[in-house]
Amino acid sequence: MERIKKGDEIIVISGRDKGRRGTILSVQDDRLLVEGINIVKKHQKANPNSGAAGGILEQERSIDRSNVMIYNPITEKGDRVGVRTLEDGKKVRFFKSNNEVIDV
Repeated sequence: MERIKKGDEIIVISGRDKGRRGTILSVQDDRLLVEGINIVKKHQKANPNSGAAGGILEQERSIDRSNVMIYNPITEKGDRVGVRTLEDGKKVRFFKSNNEVIDV
């Protein structure tokens, strides 16, 4: 079971965007695309064939999963995640600091 999933709210713990929060848009291997995090400027050349205008575009780039922690709204900090099995055999994620279940 993955500890970080699409739709989770995370907090960045290292790098240029340290301390910022965002929601995960997609997960690919060890890279996460997070809403509003790691914004870069791309210089785009105009393409008359496709009608794309040129200029300087801002876009989100992926960030490594080791640079983020899941945001715990109760403690208002980043938190480590564990996995436990319930009595009915279902696996759930929980915050290690206060044992609150993330998803039921």
